[in-house]
Amino acid sequence: MKSLGFVEVSGTAAAIDALDIMCKSASVELVSWERKLGGRLVTLIITGDVSAVKAAVENASQHCIKKPCSTVVIARPHAETVRLAELSAQRLNKNKK
Repeated sequence: MKSLGFVEVSGTAAAIDALDIMCKSASVELVSWERKLGGRLVTLIITGDVSAVKAAVENASQHCIKKPCSTVVIARPHAETVRLAELSAQRLNKNKK
């Protein structure tokens, strides 16, 4: 993974809107997403080139139907950070089966 972007937003519909904005505005891919508080708080994790992830996160912050609670872009994430994102993705894929 070249970089990771995190967008935390209130509500599932707003999270879907944010993801749509990010995927349309830059060449990024969804790694995983986490729902907390019964879906009232959703964290999206994306990956891609540093510039693409920065652009995607910024566009989502500016144009999402709800202002994100927090955002962060991690360029060249540490191996343990990547492992955490991969564990989240594994749980998501496990629930699909």
